[in-house]
Amino acid sequence: MEKVCNEIVEWLKAKVKEAGGKGLVFGLSGGIDSAVIAALAKRAFPENALGIIMPCHSDPKDEEDGLLVARELDLKTVKVDLSNTFDELVKSAAIEEANNLAIANIKPRLRMTTLYYFAQNYNYLVVGSSNKSEFTIGYFTKHGDSGVDLLPLASFVKRDIYRMAELLNIPREIIEKPPSAGLWENQTDEDEMGFGYDVLDDYILNRSGPEEIVERIEKMNKASEHKRNYPPIFIPENRN
Repeated sequence: MEKVCNEIVEWLKAKVKEAGGKGLVFGLSGGIDSAVIAALAKRAFPENALGIIMPCHSDPKDEEDGLLVARELDLKTVKVDLSNTFDELVKSAAIEEANNLAIANIKPRLRMTTLYYFAQNYNYLVVGSSNKSEFTIGYFTKHGDSGVDLLPLASFVKRDIYRMAELLNIPREIIEKPPSAGLWENQTDEDEMGFGYDVLDDYILNRSGPEEIVERIEKMNKASEHKRNYPPIFIPENRN
């Protein structure tokens, strides 16, 4: 795993160089995936790795955990509170009986916009924290947390992320924290998915698991295919 982490760091350096960039910017949520990204980005760009803390009616503990990671890594951070922006957008849109998930997904999309504001200003690339487990079933917001330039963790299942976190000396409190997208109060990944990461990882790695859950995973994978692909482009049959 140490070799893998070193390879990711070199890959990040190469991709930023290819783009003519100067560093990396990412969301610092207080979760394990973003903490691993922060550690890898800091190794790749010690002076040009920037973590953005973006509360949006969030649990204050998430910000505390993000700052804990930042202190441990000696990482530069900026806080942008998106709560009022979120409120104004929902108020201005004025959709009657709006879908709760549609409302919740505004948050990661506002965060994406914020990250690109900093990225373009400093000539950084936006690096995302989605792992292979989430990516496989579409457990991410289209044009939200998937709206990034680089996805260094998307080849690794959740159990790999925990191994990376141990190696990168991520605080124990972060490693033991239940994974959550933080979209609403007391939300956790595994409750929302309907199965644990251990079962999902076993399916991805071994194509095995309880029949009912395997069926659910495969259904989620198929339904979320559009989220992993570039939008379809219409090609006319005859072009004059």
